[in-house]
Amino acid sequence: MFNYLPPLNDHNLPYPDTLHPIVVHFVIAMVLFAFLCDVIGYFTRNPRLYEVSWWNMLIATASIFVAIIFGQYEAGLAQPYEAVEPVLHLHTLIGWSLSGIIAGITGWRYVIRSRNPEQLPIPYLGLGLVLVAIVGVQVYLGDELVWVYGLHTVPVVEAVKEGILQ
Repeated sequence: MFNYLPPLNDHNLPYPDTLHPIVVHFVIAMVLFAFLCDVIGYFTRNPRLYEVSWWNMLIATASIFVAIIFGQYEAGLAQPYEAVEPVLHLHTLIGWSLSGIIAGITGWRYVIRSRNPEQLPIPYLGLGLVLVAIVGVQVYLGDELVWVYGLHTVPVVEAVKEGILQ
């Protein structure tokens, strides 16, 4: 059965490079841009920016699940060594939590949009700020996995294969 799977490359992946960061940066950008549009729309009283924000959150909600799928797959192929495991587990936990948080906020936004698309309540903006903070922590953890622990980098993959890192 395993003969039908593609071979793993120097990054320990069946494709040229990691896909999780590509998809997840799309989600990060959409969430941050949605919040920015909400804040600017609130202070300028421009409801067209609320529409932009709504569509960004809707697409981010769908995209975060794609990011999680690639993240789980690539984390499984990373062969994490002992030092990286706590960070990887926390990153995974926050990632799954963010999928629910973003979906919940988008659902609340749908209700707000259905009732009055020209206004946003202050608590929604406050929750948006909390979401931006959580995304910031998640970005930090993801950067740490790549730039500090070197997951899916050729030297680390080789060190794990040779048994140097455990």
